[in-house]
Amino acid sequence: MTEREPAYIAGAFEHPTREAPDKSTMQLHAEVAKGALADAGLSKDDVTGLFTAGVPEYQSGLSPLVIADYLGVDASYVDTTDYGGSSYIAHVGHAVSAIRDGKCDVALITLAGRPRSRGQATGSGAREIRTVQDSFERVYGATNITMYGMAAQRHMHEHGTTAEQLAEIRVAASQHAQYNDDAMFQDPVTVEDVVESRVVADPLHLLDCCVISDGGGALVLVSEDVRADLDREAVEVLGHGEAPAHHDAGRIDITRTGAESSGKRAFAEAGLGPADIDYASIYDSFTITVLEAIEDLGFCEKGEGGEFVEDGTLQAPDGDLPFNTDGGGLCSNHPANRGGMTKVIEAVRQLRGEANPEVQVDADVALAHGTGGSIATRHGAATVVLGGEDR
Repeated sequence: MTEREPAYIAGAFEHPTREAPDKSTMQLHAEVAKGALADAGLSKDDVTGLFTAGVPEYQSGLSPLVIADYLGVDASYVDTTDYGGSSYIAHVGHAVSAIRDGKCDVALITLAGRPRSRGQATGSGAREIRTVQDSFERVYGATNITMYGMAAQRHMHEHGTTAEQLAEIRVAASQHAQYNDDAMFQDPVTVEDVVESRVVADPLHLLDCCVISDGGGALVLVSEDVRADLDREAVEVLGHGEAPAHHDAGRIDITRTGAESSGKRAFAEAGLGPADIDYASIYDSFTITVLEAIEDLGFCEKGEGGEFVEDGTLQAPDGDLPFNTDGGGLCSNHPANRGGMTKVIEAVRQLRGEANPEVQVDADVALAHGTGGSIATRHGAATVVLGGEDR
């Protein structure tokens, strides 16, 4: 591992709302930015780097200009990389690079959206054709949820994975969500509850699917020099990796994800491996998303994810791999359909010892992983490895 200037997450904030009919997306951006800067002990005048993605009203590509204007930020560096659900984990890595290159020393990353107030459906409806690939896929009825259903069906066929094993992931998330007053679904569920909920895209049931929520979150990353002047405990970014995954000219395997590459890159940069991770935040658009990511990140062998998640493995505080202790996207929050942001925020909470007490893990090293797009067609994967101050 090459010696590099360290960079830190000094501020993190998750918007408490899950439905915001009376707020604009811009207002949510401003509120989460204010919250994260206050958490770091900084002001907007300190910000020199701005990172954001997926502002629905501004798909023209002008979103960084609109947000910088609204926030009143004079940034010397901007980034609007959009990997869907993995965007904001990618932004953490990009902010670290910008800080190391001297392009900025305080990087603000903001996410906000209002899909719940806008009445967004569950991903089961047809979309308009936007890309050349859509011309060959959407016209035959491919939707977000049916594509994830295909991935789950294939994993079951290849490896004998069961609906009950997938349900264990929702069960773990729900056990954690009961302690989160802001979670959309706070009632714990059983494996039977999950498999008896209605089928949405065979073999995925309703409770295998994430929530749809408004809200957002923000992070503040800083250089070593800035961090030295802060009173706030900071979390070091130890490693980052990302990877696009796609059809590969027809050689696609929908039981595998880009986490195979992004995870290896993040671990290599950190000089660590899966066995060193005390807590994991894993993007959970669907239960199959988590299962495949766990395998591809190296926590178990390919095809063994079903057995791995059984018997409380994912449940905090005593499971072998506690995950998504806020309830995750399955139970708590999935703002703007880009849940990577909340994955980093909860990992920061865990490393600072600020998670809900009932699910607080004795964690020195944490991982946050995002998946954006569809694992059955093309997607982006991004992984970060984070370390606490006492590591």
